[in-house]
Amino acid sequence: MASQVTFIGAGNMASAIFGGMIDNGYPATAITATSPDAERLTALAAERGIHTTDDNAAAVAEADVVVLAVKPQIMREVCEGLRDAVQARRPLIVSVAAGLTAETLDTWLGGDLAVVRCMPNTPSLVGAGASGLYANARVSDAQRELATTLLEAVGIVEWVDDEALLEAVTAVSGSGPAYFFLVFEALEEAGVRLGLPAATARRLALQTGLGAATMAQRSEHDPAQLRRNVMSPGGTTERAIHSLEDGGLRELFADATEACAARAREMAAELGESTPNR
Repeated sequence: MASQVTFIGAGNMASAIFGGMIDNGYPATAITATSPDAERLTALAAERGIHTTDDNAAAVAEADVVVLAVKPQIMREVCEGLRDAVQARRPLIVSVAAGLTAETLDTWLGGDLAVVRCMPNTPSLVGAGASGLYANARVSDAQRELATTLLEAVGIVEWVDDEALLEAVTAVSGSGPAYFFLVFEALEEAGVRLGLPAATARRLALQTGLGAATMAQRSEHDPAQLRRNVMSPGGTTERAIHSLEDGGLRELFADATEACAARAREMAAELGESTPNR
């Protein structure tokens, strides 16, 4: 029998995860989603065949896994409303909210719970996500496998043993899609300056990014070697790469990811001290 999974929140990320689960064969009847938006719940029930409700506590009462998928700013209020139901059921807690530590979530939910923190990214919405996961000491091997199953429905999963490393995950993959979107923007603009129509430059840039990522995933070589394979001595690519290196590209990425990780630490401190909205 499939584990009963309840999603607290039915927004884009929650919908991507349970949608991927269903597409991969997970029974829709074992999934419940909650939301204050009645129209949203009606649509999800019709489209996906899942159970829906606006009663968070009732949805948790029979859950083996509770996925917290609400905004970090309202998480404390939501958790405190779930505390009694969670303590009675003691399900695995999986949080996809940024910036809230496992200890903070555990405290808000009454304590002594198995908690998995997940840092997904937006390509999860198209089944091409990259998620970093961390489990506290109360999470069993079976629960780790279950959390892996949930998140592999929308992409790849990497576990980290130190919760602080989720800040690095945020810097590399959580925020990473925006870095690549910026590269695509820059390549399109550069192509236009060189005379290409904007639509042509965009299609070429996007397909080149997709092709490069696909090659890197499938190749036995690391990205450095793949780069060298494209760089003929004295050729066009070599000159372009030297220009990027001389412009400090690596240092820019190092600075950007450190700034991202620092902000993640700040947010964790701010959110951990927050009080529920009244």
